Amino acid sequence: MTSPTDIEGGGTSVVVDGDQEPRPAPEAKVPVGRSPGQLMWLRFKRDRTGVISAYVVLLFFLVGLLAPLISKLYGNNPYTVYADERPELFDSAGVPVQPNGGISGEFWFGLEPGNGYDVFTKLLYGIRNSLGISLAVTLATVLTGIVLGVAAGYLGGRTDFLISRVIDFLLAIPAQLFFIASMPVVVSLFVSPRDETPVYVRVVALISVQWVLGWMSLGRILRGTSLALREREFIEAAKVSGAPPGRIIRKEILPNVVTPILVQATYMLPNFVTAEAGLSFLGVGLVEPTPDWGQMFSKAATELVMQNDITYMFFPGVSMIIFIVAFNLLGDSVRDAFDPKTAR
Repeated sequence: MTSPTDIEGGGTSVVVDGDQEPRPAPEAKVPVGRSPGQLMWLRFKRDRTGVISAYVVLLFFLVGLLAPLISKLYGNNPYTVYADERPELFDSAGVPVQPNGGISGEFWFGLEPGNGYDVFTKLLYGIRNSLGISLAVTLATVLTGIVLGVAAGYLGGRTDFLISRVIDFLLAIPAQLFFIASMPVVVSLFVSPRDETPVYVRVVALISVQWVLGWMSLGRILRGTSLALREREFIEAAKVSGAPPGRIIRKEILPNVVTPILVQATYMLPNFVTAEAGLSFLGVGLVEPTPDWGQMFSKAATELVMQNDITYMFFPGVSMIIFIVAFNLLGDSVRDAFDPKTAR
């Protein structure tokens, strides 16, 4: 007869024909804790809107990154003037002969009235250029906001006073008017007005002008956060241990301001996309033949396009709306994932 019997140590033994054979007890399951990053990731994955928005944003960046490859596989490019290469596709006014802007199997989004650029590849390269410039501006402004905001909040004193006054002064400047007025000035510093401006000069000017007035909001947020953190016990303990200010900022302050940095960055990038497109729309950003999102809007606003090809505005307009909405929804989801108290 076989029967279980408790043995020392919490295990069990089985009696078989009068002999006890010890059987090891099952190991208890130890709960495994999750880091704040893992909890944030789990909350984000449960947000279906945020996940879909992330895929949409990633798709736009992939399209921009792979624009040359897609253009090669497609068989057209955004620089060919089809009005000269194939004049039979256009009437005497430079408008595509086929309906809906010349949309066909060869030209998926049609042809641009006037010069006859391929709209599909021009949109691909326009997304590439606009996102590339906006991403560079975002990185520059985030780094500047981190350095100056954290320094002002933690060091205090004269450093805080000077940086805060600079922020107040720059915030008082109308951003859009500053962009429009300063772009020609910045370009003229590199190129004579009598010479044609290279594309890289316009790109550097666009990044520089937006960077100057783009970092203050993040800098002010990080200043306030750092002011609160420097009074915490773990900062005081680091000071007592003899850690220098640079080490305290790197090891103690910066890890605790990651949340506002990421959240603000997700809101800043779409704002810079629209600002860059607005400058190109007004003629002080990228100009033809360099493709750009805002430049396509400017072309769509001309009398030739508005009267003869109303479908031309559809593709750049819809694509920008989708991108801006998706990125803003992504920003909301990232904020809620980091701080579930703010979730709606």
